[in-house]
Amino acid sequence: MLRPSDIAPSHEEWEVVGVFNPAVAVMDDEVVMLVRVAERPVPTSSGRVALPRWQSTGDVTVDWFEDEDVQPVDARVVATKPSGNLRLTSISHLRVFRQSIKAPNGWRAAGGILPEADFECFGLEDPRITNIDGTFWITYVAVSELGAVTALLSSIDLVNFKRHGIIFPCENKDVVLFPQKIDGGYLALHRPNPHSHFSPPSIWTAQSPDLLHWGRHAQLLGGRQSWERDRVGAGTPPILIDEGWLMLFHGSETSRVKGQVGCYTAGALLLDRHNPAQILARSMSPTMAPTASFETHGFVPNVVFPTALLDQGDTLAVYYGAADSCVGMAEFSKDAILQSMTIQGVPGR
Repeated sequence: MLRPSDIAPSHEEWEVVGVFNPAVAVMDDEVVMLVRVAERPVPTSSGRVALPRWQSTGDVTVDWFEDEDVQPVDARVVATKPSGNLRLTSISHLRVFRQSIKAPNGWRAAGGILPEADFECFGLEDPRITNIDGTFWITYVAVSELGAVTALLSSIDLVNFKRHGIIFPCENKDVVLFPQKIDGGYLALHRPNPHSHFSPPSIWTAQSPDLLHWGRHAQLLGGRQSWERDRVGAGTPPILIDEGWLMLFHGSETSRVKGQVGCYTAGALLLDRHNPAQILARSMSPTMAPTASFETHGFVPNVVFPTALLDQGDTLAVYYGAADSCVGMAEFSKDAILQSMTIQGVPGR
């Protein structure tokens, strides 16, 4: 749906390396996407590495390192020497795109959101949108030398955005909100990324009285199969269907090659409508896997990363990031998704 060549870089002598991981909402007669755009300086000299960052003034600067002073971790990250601290090879911001539902004729650009706070200096990443009582709440990842945190925006028109600051401190990603209160409070899924690797990162629940202060954390889902053994994380904000809360989550397998990211696939998860901490059914094999060329080749190859799910009656529209490079959309039969899951240890329904 969108690829890097469709997007103009925000700075001269920069290049867009990815437009991906879209948050999506329907507003009036339009579909609105809030998309992560990753950029970096165009390489101009050998022997040196350009590591960009945002300044509090709203400008960007580039820190230059000699090749021997950094150690590549993967396509996205290097470790600086001698400290071992990580830096991103690109920085991201968010851009808004809109398309008419009644007369779709391509996506038109409609503004964007740039880093402002110190905790955003390495960029804004991976938004998710949830409509709660007419207000659009957007969770996003903010990255800085302090690590990756999850912060919150709100908007009533998806034109003007209000910042609410950090809601989950580092390291925490993949925060999605439920679209209504449950038992008088708000509910979120999140993914802590513990430095002490007692087990791979997994999906947790959290509760809040006001969307700003979160507690009562509990693990919900860990990876069980080879395709999700490296980590799992919430993908799409949950939607309520007759059978319960339905969402897609991502899983990654452990790469056998140092410096490469393992394949990212996606599965489905069905939670009880009254007690979402209870799993009714889940995928034991991937619902989505990278097969198209734009999913298998890109900035990070072999990635499908679902971030939005729209209920279209008998079908589901899944918006996702592909290979950390493009935005894709796929339609699934709702019944086929439900049939594919394992319910209480019994395959099928």
